[in-house]
Amino acid sequence: MKLYDNEISSAASRVRIALVLKGVTAERIPVAILGAKAEQRSAGYLSVNPQGLVPALLTDEGEWLTQSLAIVEYLDERYPEPPLLPREPAARAQVRAIALAVAAEIHSLVTPRVAGLLRTAQGLDTEDIDVWKRHWAAEGMDALEALLARRPAGRLSSGDMPTLADVFLFPQAVNAERAGLALARWPHIAAIVDALRAIPAFAGNAPAIPR
Repeated sequence: MKLYDNEISSAASRVRIALVLKGVTAERIPVAILGAKAEQRSAGYLSVNPQGLVPALLTDEGEWLTQSLAIVEYLDERYPEPPLLPREPAARAQVRAIALAVAAEIHSLVTPRVAGLLRTAQGLDTEDIDVWKRHWAAEGMDALEALLARRPAGRLSSGDMPTLADVFLFPQAVNAERAGLALARWPHIAAIVDALRAIPAFAGNAPAIPR
């Protein structure tokens, strides 16, 4: 198994966390995504993932998988213990809703390619782009906080065991902190993230700080 990865990517962080939770080893192949050395749009990498995004996973069976949500759900089905989705249908849907709120409603608006377009097409400088990112991160986290306030009893997003929701929430919360947003604004999120920091799979696979 091979994971096409980038250490600062929150999407790749999700897959790294899931792999460790499942006890599965994958060869990590780094893909530069920032600056002059960025290679995610190169012909070589586009042959791996035509979207030009990380992560991508080559399975042991030789199948190419893209999109972190699809990859993490594949890992959960392929390696069912410990499960990342609750058994009860409504709880499963709620966990998926949190994961999608991160992936579709926050992350999709604050990626490097969005920042690049804001810079080149709209003429925004770094400070303006940072304001954009903080706005959409905060709006999304406000909604997540309200969703998580209704969660079942437990330390994490759905009880006391890590789920798909935690795998997606944790990297996004780490990035929100680094963008200057204090998690204390969202007490339910802050409590969950504090609990996740004590789990090595999460603490050891958070997105790295861009250099």
